[in-house]
Amino acid sequence: MSDELEEIRQRKLEQLRNGERETGEDGQSEASPSEPVQVGNVQEFQNAVADGVVLVDFYADWCGPCKQLEPIVESIAAGTDATVAKVDIDANQGLAAQYGVRSVPTLLLFADGEQVEQLVGLQQEPRLRSLVESYS
Repeated sequence: MSDELEEIRQRKLEQLRNGERETGEDGQSEASPSEPVQVGNVQEFQNAVADGVVLVDFYADWCGPCKQLEPIVESIAAGTDATVAKVDIDANQGLAAQYGVRSVPTLLLFADGEQVEQLVGLQQEPRLRSLVESYS
């Protein structure tokens, strides 16, 4: 079962990298991934935020509040139509600097390619869910 999940994750990541949306039987785009998508470089980031509502979680592995936020962003990914992207600031320092990330966790919300919100620090799920849904 875990091999199947890993295969799905890899396929969705590849689609995200290529700027593709998964399509259903009717040819329409399906909802965003139900799990956060790890972003590894600037191009992947640009593809991720290009359209729709995207919540970006800038985090670090050593950050306690980031670890507390992880199940919340996973719930947002699973329970909303928004895509949730995760950016490791240690691996993507230039990207973090470009978006003014000075503290982690920092959450950026994009709507159709435009940054519309920035939140710093641990956030509660109801607030995040409400914010994401207000742009959906």
